[in-house]
Amino acid sequence: MFIELIADYGTGDPAFSEVSQRLQMALPQARINMLSVPPFSTLATGFWIAQLSLNPGPADRAIYHNCAPRQDDPEARQNNEGEGLTYALLSNGVKVIGVNAGYTLSFIKHHAKSIQIVNVSRGGSQFRSRDIFPAAAAAILNNDLSLLGNFLLPEQVPDIPLDRVAWIDGYGNIKTTIPAHLVHVEPETKVAIRVGDVVSDAIYSDGSFRVSEGTLAFAPGSSGWPAVAGEVPQRWMELFLRGGNAWERFGKPRVNQKVTLLS
Repeated sequence: MFIELIADYGTGDPAFSEVSQRLQMALPQARINMLSVPPFSTLATGFWIAQLSLNPGPADRAIYHNCAPRQDDPEARQNNEGEGLTYALLSNGVKVIGVNAGYTLSFIKHHAKSIQIVNVSRGGSQFRSRDIFPAAAAAILNNDLSLLGNFLLPEQVPDIPLDRVAWIDGYGNIKTTIPAHLVHVEPETKVAIRVGDVVSDAIYSDGSFRVSEGTLAFAPGSSGWPAVAGEVPQRWMELFLRGGNAWERFGKPRVNQKVTLLS
């Protein structure tokens, strides 16, 4: 089994090793890959859950995710309680296990055969993804479904906000949650884009490299996944500065900042 561990522990944080050890106690043959998202960013978590689970990969694979900002209740916490654990079985057979917080399930909710609450303690440790959740996740991945409880309906999961920074890659390209099929602009048209408080001119392109060096492109990017039945395949718009860094051009915005097409 291949397990993608997505969490907001921080790049290089030993927490990844601690959680991996607990998972492999019960799943000794599993191969685990680790992906760090920004602190408390349920949007980035949900984006990468979908990108990695809905695209081609090993047949026997699962996502184990943890991004739990504990924002479901503003009051003081008892016994470190936080958002609860869920299990989603996707239409392609991929299993997704992790905390239901913010947008973590938003990108996959229409691709899931079912989403269920996992009946496991929501408290008991500050580090639930190491101390509480791995045993439950391992049981499910070993086909023991006795912990599964009530079903969650898609309407109980927040919709994707269609105007945000989803990710900044290593080249400074800004991946957005703006669906490409909703942008109705002629190729090579000059547009203005606002990210956070910064506005820049850009060229709408149907392919990022079809712009000259030093030009900011607003184009369908490399992220997306196959369609839900009856819909178009999902592609997300991206801001790409050929020969430069779009993230720096826009003042180094954070994930979840608003992106607006002004013209």
